[in-house]
Amino acid sequence: MEKLLKISKIIDTCTERIGRLTSWLVLVMVTLGVWNVVGRYLGRISGNNFTSNAYLEAQWYIFDLVFLLGAAYTLKHNEHVRVDIFYSNWQRQQKALADLLGTVFFLIPFCILVIFFSWDTILASWQIREASPDPGGLPRYPIKAMIIVAFVLLIFQGISQTIKNLAILQGRLEPQEENHDAGL
Repeated sequence: MEKLLKISKIIDTCTERIGRLTSWLVLVMVTLGVWNVVGRYLGRISGNNFTSNAYLEAQWYIFDLVFLLGAAYTLKHNEHVRVDIFYSNWQRQQKALADLLGTVFFLIPFCILVIFFSWDTILASWQIREASPDPGGLPRYPIKAMIIVAFVLLIFQGISQTIKNLAILQGRLEPQEENHDAGL
């Protein structure tokens, strides 16, 4: 179990770093959004075009990245939305069992299905170098590939959560240890 907990800590560290880097994309996204609005109004006043479809699509793509790459980070910090009518009153062992079963029987299989069913579409997008149909738009194939990356990261974090929940059920990990900051 100690080796598995070390693997879990490595996964958690990677997830934490990706999550923190991704959080900076929010600032970039907001800056682009502000520029898109200000540029549109300045363009109307001056008769020039200060924004473009590329800026609008870049803002959307960054939002996609924040959402996709933030999923594993959100799972690590137990911040996913859940209906916890019963869960909130359960002991830590019961929560660990529910989380373990949910991860093994729902989260990981769902992630595998998403990867499986999106693979051909993403591959086709790369083969044709799919681009936006809008004038001046951005290529679409790189952002589509992030779907696979995001769900692989979510699988890895699910594995980490599984390890930690098994350790809690075996009494080898205390709840306060589980929420460690991954050494950062």
